[in-house]
Amino acid sequence: MRRRVFKSTTDIKNLLKDLKDIFYRKESPNPPTEEMQFIEGPHSRLRELWFLFRVMREFIRGFRILHFVGPVVTVFGSARTKEGSPKYELARKVGHELATMGFAVMTGGGPGIMEAANRGAKEAGGKSIGCNIKLPMEQKPNPYLDIMVTFKYFFVRKLMLLKYSYAFVVLPGGAGTMDELFETLTLIQTKKIYNFPIILLGRDYFKPLMDFLDLMVIERTLDENDLGFLVFTDSVDEAISYIQKNIVDKFRIKLKKIPKPSKILLEKGP
Repeated sequence: MRRRVFKSTTDIKNLLKDLKDIFYRKESPNPPTEEMQFIEGPHSRLRELWFLFRVMREFIRGFRILHFVGPVVTVFGSARTKEGSPKYELARKVGHELATMGFAVMTGGGPGIMEAANRGAKEAGGKSIGCNIKLPMEQKPNPYLDIMVTFKYFFVRKLMLLKYSYAFVVLPGGAGTMDELFETLTLIQTKKIYNFPIILLGRDYFKPLMDFLDLMVIERTLDENDLGFLVFTDSVDEAISYIQKNIVDKFRIKLKKIPKPSKILLEKGP
């Protein structure tokens, strides 16, 4: 048997490093989140059950808090939009006008377009709501929120943003904004929701998207009727007028009507 001969201290250090790599597992700089682990595939039944309970708890917490906010319009857009920019001011005006109508204004609770819409609502004396999300790169809630709910699971948050809304106003944004937009279009296409206006505010930004949707209609992968409640404009006044005509007046929505908390269920009002 040939014996290993160490010619220098460097050889010894390399051997020790190899042994350390074998017996000590390195910590990943990006450890897997609970969601990442869940979608890897099947886990033990007990682990899946506990995950279900945690999701259910988050749903219940969201229901209890948002049940009393009244009629809502949700505003989407980029978190990267800078204060003072034309898009920021446009979102701020939207929030202000919606609050003046009597709607509560809901956003993802973060900076940029979300902050601007919440800010406009608060300046108008309306109710400003944020549904924030826990992220590896922490998204701090903006300072213009009356009610803030932080969610761990994206799918729970997405449902809450839709469940209490009577319309969406979509300003220029990235993948998250497009995700919300197309998920809602899918719900309209599959007849899961009806009479739900989606206002795309920003003609220049959304023109390629509208051209693509028109192509889908031409190719018969989308029905033209599915785009009936999609409004494409640069005008806040036009957006507000459309919501007033097709939601408030058409369905006689009482914008100030809010459910009362139940003392039996230990509920608290807004």
